[in-house]
Amino acid sequence: MTNDEIKALLDYHYWARDRMLAALDALTSEQFTQPIESSFKSIRDTAVHIMGAEAVWYSRWRGNPQAMLTTEGFRDVASLRSAWRELESGVRAFFEGLGADEIETRIEYKSLKGEPHSSSFRQMLQHVVNHATYHRGQVTTMLRQIGVKVPESTDLIAFYRMQEKTQAAVPGRTA
Repeated sequence: MTNDEIKALLDYHYWARDRMLAALDALTSEQFTQPIESSFKSIRDTAVHIMGAEAVWYSRWRGNPQAMLTTEGFRDVASLRSAWRELESGVRAFFEGLGADEIETRIEYKSLKGEPHSSSFRQMLQHVVNHATYHRGQVTTMLRQIGVKVPESTDLIAFYRMQEKTQAAVPGRTA
């Protein structure tokens, strides 16, 4: 995996996150926290889980494992967005510092259940992005269940198409 591929994967991940959060901005606090039948108790709980899992992986990468975040500290979308942008800065800096030469480096860690594992940084980053994609789909379903507007497409191909349009719009560049 090259540095450009790492950056593209992170760019996609946070682009899709921002689309999800933009849809959540329209929710009332009651809608954000209301109980809905899914993997987690509410839209907030699902969104916090996505960020919390990413934070757990980030803490492992830095050699300082932490537990999952609790949802109580996130009463609204703004507080979630703020914390997630701070996490994004750390994750991006980590992978910029790591670089393509070290992406296959394996580290040993314990799951949240205490089980020992070993994975490469590439595998873990791909997992973080895939895991978020799975749960963003759940958020979309939950939004449909309460009858509100869902996020714009967060499909990877939609991201690639948007990038190509942006690049084509730059004078002197071809898509």
